[in-house]
Amino acid sequence: MPYLKIQMSRELEPGKSKALLAAASQRMASELGKPERYVMVELTSNPAMLFAGTDEPAAFVELKSIGLPAGKTKALSQVLCSLLQDSAGIAPARVYIEFTDAAGGFWGWNSSTF
Repeated sequence: MPYLKIQMSRELEPGKSKALLAAASQRMASELGKPERYVMVELTSNPAMLFAGTDEPAAFVELKSIGLPAGKTKALSQVLCSLLQDSAGIAPARVYIEFTDAAGGFWGWNSSTF
């Protein structure tokens, strides 16, 4: 049920992309207290992006989850920014994150909803 979408203006080698996806999946499962079998992570590399008037590496991240606690978004922001800085060299000041708490009835899976 957690869905993490990372769009970053930097291209990574295939091995590094897989490592970032795996690390992000594990961290979100851990941080959200959800089984990793329900976590989906998408990585889009190298779209045209301009942030603060420059084309230096930047990222836009979306995290959607059923029951996403508003009190945890600051800690999640730190985790995600650290992950992007360590894995892709993107400075935290060049990352925007959108958090969405989704209602279970509006999240479909396996021919039904949660």
